[in-house]
This record gives sequence, C-alpha cells and structure tokens, in this order.
Amino acid sequence: MKTKNSFQIFSATLVLASLACSFGVPEIRTIETGPTQALSWSEDLPETDAVHDISIHMAFGEFTLSGGAQSLLEGELQYNVPAWAPYVRSTADSLSVTQGEEDFTVSGVPGEDIVNILDVKLGDLPMNLTISAGAYDAKLDLSGLPLRQFTVQDGASQAEVRFDSLNPEEMQSLAYQTGASEIKFIGLANANFSQMAFEGGAGDYTFDFSGELQRDATIKINVGLSTVRIIVPAGISAVVVADSAVGSITAAGSWHEEDGDR
Repeated sequence: MKTKNSFQIFSATLVLASLACSFGVPEIRTIETGPTQALSWSEDLPETDAVHDISIHMAFGEFTLSGGAQSLLEGELQYNVPAWAPYVRSTADSLSVTQGEEDFTVSGVPGEDIVNILDVKLGDLPMNLTISAGAYDAKLDLSGLPLRQFTVQDGASQAEVRFDSLNPEEMQSLAYQTGASEIKFIGLANANFSQMAFEGGAGDYTFDFSGELQRDATIKINVGLSTVRIIVPAGISAVVVADSAVGSITAAGSWHEEDGDR
C-alpha cells in the first residue's frame, strides 16, 4: 500500500426546504402491466481494444451489475411492462442499453405488481460506464473492471457499490448523483480515481475508502440532511474538511482536528 498518497474529502450538508400547496388530490394511475417476459442477449467484443462508452438506462426495479462477461456485455431481463423492452444501440466505440425506445414515456406510477429485474455482466475492455435509473435497488460489483470514467444518475434508491479488487485503469472521474437514497460504497481506494463527486438528497450514505490507494484523490460530498459515514482505514493518509449547517460531526479513531478539519 502506498501510504504517501492521500485522500482529500470535502463534505457539505445542505438543509433543503420544500413548499407544498394543496389544490385537491388527483387520481393516481399505476403503470399498466402485462405477462412477465424473460430474455437474454449478448454483445460481441469489438475488433479493437479502444475505450468504449457504455451506457445503461433502467426504469424502476432491481439491477445487478458485475464483470466476468466473455463478450462486451451480457444481459438478462425479466419485465412485465411492455414499454420497458430493452433497446440496444451500438457503434464502433459505444454501446447503449435503454429500457424503451428513445424519448419513450410511461403513464402512471409503479404499482406493487411491477416486475423489472435487470442483470448485466461486462467484459474486460477499457470503458466509460454511465448508469441512469429511476427508483431502484442496485448491487454494482465493479471489482477489477477497467473503468476510465464511472457516472451514475438515479432517483430515490438503495444501492451497494463495490470495488473489491483494483481497477486496472486510472479512472479520471467518479460522479454519482442521487435522490433521497441509501448508498454504500465499499473499497473506494480500489476504484483508482483522481476525482470523485457525490451529490445526494436526504438519506444514509457510507463511503468506505479501503483498498490499495494508487495516487492522490479529491472527493467532494454534497448531500441534504443525512447520515454520512466516512471510513478511512489505518495507513491511508486523509484530510476531511466538513461544513455542516446543522447537526454534529463525530470522529472515531486517531484523527487530528484543527479548526474543524480532521
């Protein structure tokens, strides 16, 4: 482990207020469903090893992602909303998987009868990975995937993001934007990024910086009124700058505190 490298973590808690006006309660329509369908598909590896832009757009439901594919991408989907059939677009250096055709709309809100379970495996090719989703439960195991960039934008969600082994590529940036969610990052030192930006609504967020730190990195965390846990293992140098309008900040372990910085 290279202890000479370090993290700089900037954490800001914002207090958000909302105004509610009532003009009567409209009828809530749920999304219409049909028979549950199951399908699987595979996207071949390109002829070159150039960096690929891979984007995945999911509606609501359950999403798992990991490596280990022998092709560029292997997907399995179970769904019962006809409009959420996967639509795949591929070019020489990009691949996108979208539930529904471009600019599709679905009228209504998800009901308890929704079935939408997406499982994706990615191959061993340098990539810029983008994920966008509505409200979903996600398990993203990015261990060992060769990521140059990783971007997520989702709604209210519950997600676990793991880097159990080192990213063999130098990641330029990790950007994550979410709603009122519960997100847990594990092994962030293995992500091998130089910049990380996280924005979230009111929620519960854990940032575990265990792993093999390869270089200096800067992390900015900007959330609503939330519980934020920052875990830095012994042997990794880190500076945490916290700016909170309300609430308290508690440090556990052998931290040096100076003017609110740790």
